[in-house]
Amino acid sequence: MKITIPLSLLFLLLSTNIFSQTIADLKLKPKEIPKTYALNDGNICVSVQACNFYTDIETYSTIVGTVKNKAIQSFKSKTDRGSIMYFEFEHTFKGDRFLQGLLWGKDGQPTDEHPEEYLAKGKFLVIWSLRPDSAVKEKSETKTEALLQ
Repeated sequence: MKITIPLSLLFLLLSTNIFSQTIADLKLKPKEIPKTYALNDGNICVSVQACNFYTDIETYSTIVGTVKNKAIQSFKSKTDRGSIMYFEFEHTFKGDRFLQGLLWGKDGQPTDEHPEEYLAKGKFLVIWSLRPDSAVKEKSETKTEALLQ
């Protein structure tokens, strides 16, 4: 006997994960933060463009979409510091090309001066304004990618 799942039901089950997430789910919990790091108040982005995007997101709403919620987590260690910015949009994030230009300029990819990376998936956007070898960035990327698969 064969059991078949209608394609629409399968799609619904697979897509439910993205739609049921919240920013609180994406943020690193205290037990997930590497022991050498401490949470820090405010924003301490590596480059100013990322923090400006976070604080002035409403200015860019016609380009990227309307933000429903946003949050920031900032971290410091002896050798690293930076911020992770979380955005939830009312609809699918639509500012990929704009964000690349804003963060990286003509280079079109992360550089030593502008090391930010981001993940846009459905209504969520996460920007990591941390150095490429950051342990806290690695933890967050792994968690975010798993939740927004």
